[in-house]
Formats: sequence, C-alpha cells, structure tokens
Amino acid sequence: MVPPWMERSDFVTRWAIRIIMIVLAALMLFPFAYVLAVSFSNLQDVVSGKLVIFPSHPTFAAYIWVLQSSGVVQGFGVSLLRVLLGTGIDMVMTTLMAYALCRRGVPGTKFFLWMVLLTMLLSPSLITSYLVVRQLHLIDTIWALILPTAIAPFNLIVLRQFFMNIPLELIESAKLDGASDLRILWSIVVPLSKASLAAIALFYAVGHWNSFFDAIMYINDPQLFPLSVILRQVVIQGSLPQDIAMATEAQPPDITIQMAVVVITTVPILLLYPFLQKYFTRGVLTGSIKG
Repeated sequence: MVPPWMERSDFVTRWAIRIIMIVLAALMLFPFAYVLAVSFSNLQDVVSGKLVIFPSHPTFAAYIWVLQSSGVVQGFGVSLLRVLLGTGIDMVMTTLMAYALCRRGVPGTKFFLWMVLLTMLLSPSLITSYLVVRQLHLIDTIWALILPTAIAPFNLIVLRQFFMNIPLELIESAKLDGASDLRILWSIVVPLSKASLAAIALFYAVGHWNSFFDAIMYINDPQLFPLSVILRQVVIQGSLPQDIAMATEAQPPDITIQMAVVVITTVPILLLYPFLQKYFTRGVLTGSIKG
C-alpha cells in the first residue's frame, strides 16, 4: 500500500508539471498571437503604444492591401509550385536511393553510403554551388530551387534505416514470385513505410516552403521570387517589393502589413502539420532507433 505522503507528493508533482507545461505553451504561443493581433489592428491600435493582444478595432485592411499586391500573390503561387514539385521529386529520389542502399549484397552500397555521410560533414561553398547551378543553366528557373537539394542526407539515412527494418522474408518471397525491384518497392516497401514517408515528406515540404536563401542566390527575376523572399523584403524594407494596385482606402500601417505577410506565410504549414502529425513522431523514431 502506498503511504499517504507519497500520494500527496505524486499529486503535487503532476500539477507542477502541468503548470510548467501551460506556462511554456503560453510563452511559445504568445509571439504568434501577437503577430495575428497586430495584423488585424488599425492605425489607432498601432499608434496607441500599447501591447496589442486583442485589437480594439479589428480590420482586414492589411490583408486586403497585401492581397492586392501582385508580388505576394505570385510569390504564393511560386512557393506552392516549389513545394509540390520539390517534395514530389525529393520523395521519389530519396525513396529510390534509400531502397538501393538498404539492399544487402548489392555492390557499392557502403561506398555510396559513406559518400552520403561525407556530404553531411563537408558541404560545398556558396561560390561552388552557384557556379554549378549556373553551369547547368538553372539560374532564374524554378529548378534551381529544387534540384540542388533533391536528396537530404539526414532524410535519406532515416528512410534507409526504416527500410532495413522491413522483414527480409517478405522481399525474398516476392522475388521468388518473380516480382522486380520496382514492384517490390511499390507494392511492399512503400505501403509498410507510410509513417516514415509522411514524416520525410513533411520535412521536405516545410524546408521548401521556408527556404529563401537559395532563391536570393539563384533567382534574379522578381516574377520567380517565392513567398519567403517576399516576406524577407517586407520585414527588412518595410514595404512590398512591387507596386500595389489601386486600393480603395489609405495604406495601413507598415507594421500591420508586415504581420499580415507573416501570417499568410505561416498559416499553410500550420494547416498541413495536423494531418501528418500522427505519422511524424512514429515515423522518425522507428526509422532512427530500431536496429
């Protein structure tokens, strides 16, 4: 029987943990709540000098102003295209290479695996990367944002480890039935790896959506700027990169425009994550820990 003092101690510990987690959650959610509140504020709320958490005069003026900018709308389209194309190509190439490296008895797998690990330790310089992309005639194309990072070494290693955990008997029995490697990969390996594939796809999608430095390096045409570059210009310069069409009202404060662009950039990933969250932890842990 547990002594009463131990029960009281467990009760206090549980509530202390709950309070700490609530405080941490509030601290983490506060910046986003502040950004969201400022984006809906008007000039009177901003110039009052008070901390805006609940706008006194909520308005959609900043969002209307931002969405009238051809640069923001076009940047959203470029980012969406980059996520769809980039994630699809990344997943195909990573899955194929991970399956090839996990096959036992295939010559050269250790060499290529060490080459992959080497890229995690020695990354090319910015000048080298730029010269390679320019030599391939990818400057000012959407492919400059996709092909150079088509296979992430960390994601490849995690997926390869997960593939190695699949029972060898399943693959051997399929080979005895005359199935090809591509057939085995598509019909056996991929269905058994949905958790890890979803986690890796989330990694790639978030990386493509948030990345801006490669676009600054390889893209000179403003028509091909992704939304992350638009956000950077808005935050640093305090204004939209392109002229806005004729607005029906005066321009909102710069700070509300900046926060509105931040919200527009952040919300798509926040909407995507809940659908893949159930696969996220299970997929990464299974691919990383199991031996």
